[in-house]
Amino acid sequence: MMLASIGLRKTSSENVSVKQNPKGFAVVELFTSEGCSSCPPADEVVAEIAKVNAEKVFVVGFHVDYWNRLGWKDQFSDHAYSERQKQYAFIFNLNSIYTPQVVVNGKKEFVGSDRSQLKKTIAAEIGSTSNLYFDINAESIDNKTITLNYIAEKNVAEILNIALIQRFAETSVKGGENSGRELKHINIARAFKSFDLNMNAAGNVKFEMPKGLGKRDCTIVAYLQDKKNFEIVCVGEAEIK
Repeated sequence: MMLASIGLRKTSSENVSVKQNPKGFAVVELFTSEGCSSCPPADEVVAEIAKVNAEKVFVVGFHVDYWNRLGWKDQFSDHAYSERQKQYAFIFNLNSIYTPQVVVNGKKEFVGSDRSQLKKTIAAEIGSTSNLYFDINAESIDNKTITLNYIAEKNVAEILNIALIQRFAETSVKGGENSGRELKHINIARAFKSFDLNMNAAGNVKFEMPKGLGKRDCTIVAYLQDKKNFEIVCVGEAEIK
């Protein structure tokens, strides 16, 4: 299997989350691209496993932008997602970033299309993790602006990540390595905000609703991550009311 890679230089409450399992969880961050021929199998594997483990697996699909130069611009890509992948490369001591890549709970990374490894890793994480107190709810009064409210345990060692997710999309690719293919994606990150809690255990964050989408098309996934090792300590998902 051919993997795309890029060299890396290292440098020094109400509406309670409807999907939050205190007995175990697995946040699966998928780094993918519509311009990479190795990525569609990973999209399929992640979607399959997420469907089977719907209440315990939280998928966030980050479409990177470094494939856009090769004949097809991924409409879901964002340079910020490529930069996030570089952060993980530093954490895992990798010399390059590549697609498709999955990172599970910020602890393990491997090729996203490796079904056996993904199932094994998810099962291990669900069996060994437990959610901290984390309450989130989201609403959009005008279907244009989304407000997410959160309450978490106070911990200065944590980063709060919030992803506005488009549940599903299908694209007819007209160029690049996947030219002529119909690609299907789940849980696509359409916006992503990440910041230190700094003892601010409660607050709110606003997002703009993606053009052409409504409340039913989207959801919010939020997760707390250790500043030092990037391990994810809790996660929740909120429907947009």
